[in-house]
Amino acid sequence: MSKMIFVNLPVADLQKSIAFYEAVGAVADKRFGDTSAQMMTLSDTIHVMLLTHEKFSTFTSRPIANAHDVAQVLLCISEESRAGVDATVGKALAAGATEPSPVDDYGFMYGRSFEDPDGHMWGVNWLDVDAAVAANAEASAA
Repeated sequence: MSKMIFVNLPVADLQKSIAFYEAVGAVADKRFGDTSAQMMTLSDTIHVMLLTHEKFSTFTSRPIANAHDVAQVLLCISEESRAGVDATVGKALAAGATEPSPVDDYGFMYGRSFEDPDGHMWGVNWLDVDAAVAANAEASAA
């Protein structure tokens, strides 16, 4: 079995967050959800657990950061093409996200970002691995 990642995010409005992540392309796995949490599947190995603040607080005694004001983590997912990056961010923007930073375009790497309704920041990137390795080799030789 491949390793999986479960990103746990505190959310202010569970239903709003479920609708947002569905609009971006995630699928709600109804086997793992109730009125306080919902697992959203991005791929076979990437899942986002949306947790109400009350539910999230049962896993930690630390205060929940307001992601609109502070950054604790930057999440990033890959896409297979530049067009895939634009499509994913376009879906997020159409669902109410904001785009907090300009496009990153290095030729061999292309990325955009969005913030979900709770301010959690997601990067969406495409990378041409061969071109990136070649660029790194050139920079190291210089």
